[in-house]
Amino acid sequence: MTTIKDMFSRHAWTGILVCAVIAVLLPILNLSFPAGHALHISSYTIALVGKFMCYALAALALDLVWGYTGILSLGHGVFFALGAYAHGMYLMRAIGRDGVYQSNLPDFMVFLDWKTYPWYWSMTDSFWYCMALVVLVPGVLAFIFGFFAFRSRIKGVYFSIITQAMTFAFMLLFFRNNTGFGGNNGFTDFKRILGFTITAPGTKAALYLITLVILLSALFLCRWIVTSKLGRVLQAVRDSESRLMFIGYNPLWFKLFVWTLSAILCGIAGALYVPQVGIINPSEMSPANSIEMVIWAAVGGRGTLLGPIIGAFTVNGLKSWFTAAFPDLWLYALGLLFILVTLFMQQGVLGLVSKFKKQREQA
Repeated sequence: MTTIKDMFSRHAWTGILVCAVIAVLLPILNLSFPAGHALHISSYTIALVGKFMCYALAALALDLVWGYTGILSLGHGVFFALGAYAHGMYLMRAIGRDGVYQSNLPDFMVFLDWKTYPWYWSMTDSFWYCMALVVLVPGVLAFIFGFFAFRSRIKGVYFSIITQAMTFAFMLLFFRNNTGFGGNNGFTDFKRILGFTITAPGTKAALYLITLVILLSALFLCRWIVTSKLGRVLQAVRDSESRLMFIGYNPLWFKLFVWTLSAILCGIAGALYVPQVGIINPSEMSPANSIEMVIWAAVGGRGTLLGPIIGAFTVNGLKSWFTAAFPDLWLYALGLLFILVTLFMQQGVLGLVSKFKKQREQA
């Protein structure tokens, strides 16, 4: 039985603890020192790091199915966005009559001449009901989609293509004004969460710390899974599914389990993303966003769990800098980065570190 201590190497544990301590200190410094103080961390930085942690959780979820089970998804953006929309529904209802039109209905519904809430908005004024939707909506969609896809033995590039088709179809659906999801503008202008002002520094710090705790919890859960007997079966699915079937295993339910769990984790990442960024719209479902998740995992090192987290922070940190300094060049830089990683760093950043470590030991 794998213990907590055995989940990671000593160096990995040291790195995790150091990063966790630094991450915890950031909101403390933000709240403890006034703007202009040498130790003050800006609210912008807190929001940015919080967003990166949401992306890291999505990358971790993708690595569970791609890195350890060999299922390359180009549609995880839809699970991320569905979790975000489920939480966004509650946040829109929590605005109350404080919107521009001072109506009981959200501003976008008044603007589009809706008279009542659609049936799928029922009970979404309850925070806990919406949290259940955050888990259930991506989870049920993934289970149904995965059941028919895996039962039909769809795999490899064909599976990747239909996942991308799925997220593109959902994006087009959510862009429509008559679907009740805000159309092109989506959900925004949030006011409060559980009665707390969403823009207050204390609320932002709380959301940040909750995101950190959930990211670490998801990391430990995924690591426990991949180091267990279940994890060895998942890796056997990746390495030789036909041989696994020959010795008596049915890969369908193993693939379906990890696929559904990955979708749920991605939905939770989306739910954490919305209150910290302040908006969710259908563009989060664009195929390009799902491809970026793959790039995060590849850059950090797929099949490592820690690697995709590093990759999410690295790529999005570069994106933040590039879009400010060279806004027209980011997509070219991203494409070049992916090409370089594919050609020269197939194991990603962690693979490069591991290779350097081995060379030092042999020297």
